[in-house]
Amino acid sequence: MFDAYANDDDVLNVQGDSLTLTNGTTRVTLSGTLELTRDKRGLAAALALKAALDGVVAKLQADPHLPAQVKEEPDAKPGVVDNPFN
Repeated sequence: MFDAYANDDDVLNVQGDSLTLTNGTTRVTLSGTLELTRDKRGLAAALALKAALDGVVAKLQADPHLPAQVKEEPDAKPGVVDNPFN
C-alpha cells in the first residue's frame, strides 16, 4: 500500500509503469501517461489510482498544521552512499 508522505523512497506504478507516483515527505509526484480503457484492465488501473489519491487526500485533510505552501525545492535524500566502484 502506498503511504503518502511517509518517506522519500516509495514508488507506486499504475498499469505497469504507465503512471508513477513517487513518495516524498513534502510532496507526492505523479508522472507518466495513463489510459483508462473501458475494460477490466482500465477499471483496475482506475481503482489503483483512486486508492492512491484517496490516501493523499486523507493525509492532507488529517494534518492540522498543513502549511499554505511548501518550499519549492525537492525533498533531500538522507544520508550518503559510498561509491561501490572505488
